[in-house]
Amino acid sequence: MSRVWIEPVVAGAQIASSFYDTALLMVVRNHYNTSINSQDVPSNSSRDDMLQKAISNFYIIYNVIMGLTPLLSAYLISKIGDRTSRKVTICVPLLGYLLSRMFLLFVIIWEWPVEVIFGSAALNGLTGWFTTYWPGVMAWASSCSSERRRSLKLIIIEMVYGLAGFVGSLVSGHLFVLLHITSHQGTILMFCSIGGYTFCVLYCIFVLRTPEEDDNSETTRLLKDSRNTTIQEDNTENSVLTAPSKLILITLFVSAILFNVAFTATDDVINVFVLKKPLNWGPVDVGYGNAAAYMTYITSFLGVFIFSRFTGDLGLITIGIISFGSGLIIMAFVRSTYMYYIARIVMIFSLIPTPTIRSMISKQIQGSSYGKVFVALQLAIEIVAVSSSAGFNKLYQATLDWYSGFCFIVFGALVFISIIPIGIAACYNWSRREQQNNVVVTDPQ
Repeated sequence: MSRVWIEPVVAGAQIASSFYDTALLMVVRNHYNTSINSQDVPSNSSRDDMLQKAISNFYIIYNVIMGLTPLLSAYLISKIGDRTSRKVTICVPLLGYLLSRMFLLFVIIWEWPVEVIFGSAALNGLTGWFTTYWPGVMAWASSCSSERRRSLKLIIIEMVYGLAGFVGSLVSGHLFVLLHITSHQGTILMFCSIGGYTFCVLYCIFVLRTPEEDDNSETTRLLKDSRNTTIQEDNTENSVLTAPSKLILITLFVSAILFNVAFTATDDVINVFVLKKPLNWGPVDVGYGNAAAYMTYITSFLGVFIFSRFTGDLGLITIGIISFGSGLIIMAFVRSTYMYYIARIVMIFSLIPTPTIRSMISKQIQGSSYGKVFVALQLAIEIVAVSSSAGFNKLYQATLDWYSGFCFIVFGALVFISIIPIGIAACYNWSRREQQNNVVVTDPQ
């Protein structure tokens, strides 16, 4: 195995994360369910509404803390990583994940107040969280691939991420229910999660090497040959596309922000939505539902692999946007479990846009700037997502009794709006190609 491969880290961290996500949701639900049952509530419907709002409010605070605290550290960590080693932007967040995830284990075993999780979120955020970790992974993968194959390389990373999440989610509900110590449900699940993060940290420190440090690897030699070939063959044809373009960068940033804000808001709401009637899911169903969501990483990879033969990056992004937006509209009318899975099937290409946008951005900038630019994009996404998260959750609470699926219509509209900047980028690209062709035709040489 080449020591520049980041895939084992991505897989291990995501399995650990999927274990944690299921455990956290179930622990929070059980905590507030016990608290509400101890009160004098007149009806089951009122009790369900109170539970929904309590869980939703918990995640509002949790997501705000998790989203804002990386603003203090993410750019600094990425800058240090660009100047020293790209491993910094991966190792530091993973160490933060490892330490912060232990808090939930303490809540389960020693029955600490569930509000302790807010402290773990702050610790996770201050060490960079996903805001630093994932751009670090993308920067690593970009530096280990040629421009020609970069979109495919990044979507392969996304597929590994999704496949690991699928496996982890599929078994997490069973581990939570079946394997526990005495009355502490979720104990074994959290030990497995912490073990996964420990493996990733040790792998990063002792095994992972940058391409510059691993000059003898076959991957590095192929990468160098590929880069040389790309420069020699495509210098004239693609020079207009590789020159930095502020307009293209701006439109790509705007589209990525709009799309990911809708994506994040969907994840926030859907976690609570499936717990209430008519779905009324338990731990096993939650695990299966999360597994279905992670399947889109695999189908999105297949979509890029197939469609990239017939269309470019902009076409791939458009396909993904239409897939996700259409699935959200269907999700708005979900009233049974089978309808939920129909909506997920329609979303099969919903993971294509973000890695493809990152690939396009990487082709517009220098390799030494990958870390800073990718973190800047992720910070922009997080700032907008966090600032709008409370509003979207409050919208869900306000429409809970009227029409609980209304928020998915709003998210779908936001996704379709994100296609407008992509259209602008496509038109600008076409215009630049025409200008280049005209110069070539009129060249006396």
